[in-house]
Amino acid sequence: APSTQPGKSPGKPQALFFPAPRWPVECEVIQETTEHIEWVPPEPEPFGPPMGPEQAPDTLGEEQGTVVYHSSPGTGAQAAPLGALRSPQTPTTVPAPPAVLQGSCFTCARAGGAPGPLSSPAAPLESPQDTTLLFESRFESGNLQKAIKVGPYEYVLTLRPDLYTAKHTQWFYFRVQNTRREPLYRFTIANMAKPKSLYGQGLRPLLYSQQDAQSCGIGWRRVGTDICYYRGSAGEPPVFRLSWTVRFPHDGDTCFFAACYPYTYSELQRYLRALAADPARSRYCAVRALCRSLAGNTVYLLTITSPGSAAGKRVVVASARVHPGESGGSWAMRGFLDFLLSAHADAQLLRRLFIFKVVPMLNPDGVVVGNSRCSLAGRDPNRAYGTALPGSFPGVWHLRAMVQRVLAEQEVVLYCDFHGHSRKNNVFMYGCDAGGDGAGTRLRQRVFPLMLSKNAPDKFSFTSCKFQVQKSKEGTGRVSMWRLGVSHSYTLEVAFSGSTLGGRSSHFSVEDLESLGRLLCDTLLDFCDPARTKVGLDLAQGALVLWGHGDTGTVLQLQQCLEEADALLRRQMGREPGSGGSWSDVSPSELES
Repeated sequence: APSTQPGKSPGKPQALFFPAPRWPVECEVIQETTEHIEWVPPEPEPFGPPMGPEQAPDTLGEEQGTVVYHSSPGTGAQAAPLGALRSPQTPTTVPAPPAVLQGSCFTCARAGGAPGPLSSPAAPLESPQDTTLLFESRFESGNLQKAIKVGPYEYVLTLRPDLYTAKHTQWFYFRVQNTRREPLYRFTIANMAKPKSLYGQGLRPLLYSQQDAQSCGIGWRRVGTDICYYRGSAGEPPVFRLSWTVRFPHDGDTCFFAACYPYTYSELQRYLRALAADPARSRYCAVRALCRSLAGNTVYLLTITSPGSAAGKRVVVASARVHPGESGGSWAMRGFLDFLLSAHADAQLLRRLFIFKVVPMLNPDGVVVGNSRCSLAGRDPNRAYGTALPGSFPGVWHLRAMVQRVLAEQEVVLYCDFHGHSRKNNVFMYGCDAGGDGAGTRLRQRVFPLMLSKNAPDKFSFTSCKFQVQKSKEGTGRVSMWRLGVSHSYTLEVAFSGSTLGGRSSHFSVEDLESLGRLLCDTLLDFCDPARTKVGLDLAQGALVLWGHGDTGTVLQLQQCLEEADALLRRQMGREPGSGGSWSDVSPSELES
């Protein structure tokens, strides 16, 4: 793929080619472009009141309703006739995904998805007085399979499983039209997969009104009352329900609902196109293809460093969106890139000190089709690092191979994989501690997250961090990079909800998410002393001693964090601070917070 090289003339903007997203040929795609304005609410948006399963609403059964929207990739022209969609005799039980998706595998893709005329999955309005909502999800990152009208203003919804699987229903993003301002609507998603969710702790869905965006400059905002997350059936495997009520802001509006702020593959391409066209930033940022996805979408690799020799520079590797439904990771990644590519003095220093290898979207196919977790291979790519084949999981295979090549010549000081989390509030990290390492190594695994918690006290929770390497996580990027020799390898987990720290009890805004990237850069400078301090640890006789030379402030800050980590671990293990002893013989599970 064409690329720009740091330190060379950026050339014309069209030197970088950003083709339209490619979809599996089973997927129908509408022609309208779906874009949203960015907006930060003037005040933090508070969590809703927690509601337990005992407060679950009495929802009419699906068999008592009428199918008003049904879109399953692969059905195409075989979709039910429009009249049948509104017929009370139409079966309303949720069908299994078509065999081409559930029982088969990905075969081929094309720009624009399925060829030929589109089917009509939504029921037509019978008259101007018909208040039925018009649903649509056949756009980039969209996910809604079915809508059943069970009351005048009540709908039961079914999400589409990840393509070529029968599971992983969590991400939702869909459009509704023909809204009314006065009625109280109720929506119930009937097939959520996870038994626990932040929706039970006050997380509220997102709403976007096109009228508000055009007339008031208001973008995505948190909405919903009577939000409840509960078990919906006694069958196996169990499914869970998410229910909420809402009033639309306008009559006749076009609105969208989403689980988190959407960040599509096309949005990434627009960002990279603007970067490549910027003569200043393209001097120190190269954009090229790491590889192509199964569908043929480019997996982009950014190399960021100051022009000149790379001799002596250490490497930082960052990635995001291996799980497509965790869009908060993309917003944090964008904040990371915005800061690194800025004229800020710290950003200039970082570019002089390090070479940054950044893959902002590891699983573009999953993002394009609106999956929650999987790629078009029908499996979770963040469990495939150890066994991945380039033909099945090209993104993770090529990322791992790139890190191997870099390690042969340079030190990789940090790997960070940006994720989202659906069950825990705040921001936290997972690190790597398999036991048996020296005490200094095991403590230093915890220092970077601890320093980040001090730089982001109203967002980052050190007590939520975990460092145990479980057998089931051996195939993750975090553990794989650590096994290769990256001593500080982390997963950054960003809650779908928000923060309960520093007096907050509110949702994250896009601004909050982007600030995480800048804070990560601040912590990297704190952690990796710009004066190239020689740092060592000595716990030979139970005494924690940091020795070094160079920037005194950095040494003292690192020493304070090491001492605090040591004291925290001693308290958790029931040992007195300063009592001596080694952590080398303590199992990782005992060290968990």
